[in-house]
Amino acid sequence: MSDWKDYYEASKNQNLPETDQKKGLPQPPLQMAYDPKAQLIDLPDPKSCDPEQTDFLSIVESRESRRLYSEQALTLAELSYLLWMTQGVKTVSKTEVKTYTRRTVPSAGSRHPFETYLLINRVEGLSQGLYRYLALERQLLLVDGSADVNQRITDACQKQRHVQNSAVTFCWVADIARTYWRYSERSFRYILLDAGHVCQNLYLAAESIHCGTCAIAAYDDDLLNAALGVDGVHQFAAYLATLGKVA
Repeated sequence: MSDWKDYYEASKNQNLPETDQKKGLPQPPLQMAYDPKAQLIDLPDPKSCDPEQTDFLSIVESRESRRLYSEQALTLAELSYLLWMTQGVKTVSKTEVKTYTRRTVPSAGSRHPFETYLLINRVEGLSQGLYRYLALERQLLLVDGSADVNQRITDACQKQRHVQNSAVTFCWVADIARTYWRYSERSFRYILLDAGHVCQNLYLAAESIHCGTCAIAAYDDDLLNAALGVDGVHQFAAYLATLGKVA
């Protein structure tokens, strides 16, 4: 517990070291790199998804964590809608100091540190596997199409069955450099807050299309980062959520 107290004290604004932004160092890219020769999958316009429920008060009141899902697949339009509602890029802006995105969720300093990885089990038009959402392009990139990727991610999540049985499991990976550039040691506080914003949007968006979702923070960090193909230091899993049509 003493380490947490030390971090809490060190991350108070008055105790922060000079940030990389104030040092004049270049900011990290808005998105993690990928092979430019990779075959990308276009997503339909998220507005092509017609939500079944549009009354906001009813959506909020009916929202709850759901771990049981039907065998019904999501449509690609529904997946596009969920991705837009959780990490959709509305604008890309540039100043003399920085380039930043405005998205459908708030983020400290508009740093938006998350990459959305998707364990796809049942989405029309997509083979099973691990994908990454390229928010700037609004496209999908296949990361791992191996037959055991579902089992490896399920095992990393303490064998929780709703991971294995979901239509999609959202895995939000934090690229720490984006936030650290502006906020140094305080970044870890902000990233966890940002994760909550993203996941709550998923809960509400899922409810509007007759889906259920369940947030997950119980996982083995090392196993999960390895399954996602990230190093666990510069990029690491911060939060997950399973999702599927309500049983």
